[in-house]
Amino acid sequence: MSLIPERKRKERAMFNQSNQKSPYEDIIHLPHPTSQKHPRMERAARAAQFMPFRALTGYEDAVAETARLTDRRIELEEEEKEVLDRKLRYLEARIGEHPNIRITRFVPDERKEGGSYQSLAGAVRKIDIYKRVIVIEDYDPVPVDDICQLDGAFFAALE
Repeated sequence: MSLIPERKRKERAMFNQSNQKSPYEDIIHLPHPTSQKHPRMERAARAAQFMPFRALTGYEDAVAETARLTDRRIELEEEEKEVLDRKLRYLEARIGEHPNIRITRFVPDERKEGGSYQSLAGAVRKIDIYKRVIVIEDYDPVPVDDICQLDGAFFAALE
């Protein structure tokens, strides 16, 4: 089966057999017309006319946000909670020493379900029991409920 419709195929065959000139033979070799009123458009401006139209502005950002991965919050086991609680009490009793520790905490994502885990290291300045936060120098207060691990040489005496 031919892709060219039957009528067009017959017309082409007749044209080729008749030794006639092409209907465009008289203009095909003429120079490209240049307007006297309108200057020629620059190549970059002309190409911009054929750029894809972005009807859905922000679509790429929405797709990227959907594709962004977050971690699921891991619930600590009872043993891990007891170890963490023991370390917090030990830290609270020796807060005057301003010990250097490393905290691993969960930071909830503002836009999606889940979040990410961050590690902070520094000297502990204060533990606020009522607000349930630990203040480490150079960082915002860390909520105790978001802490999943406390490490450092300071806790070697506990182990």
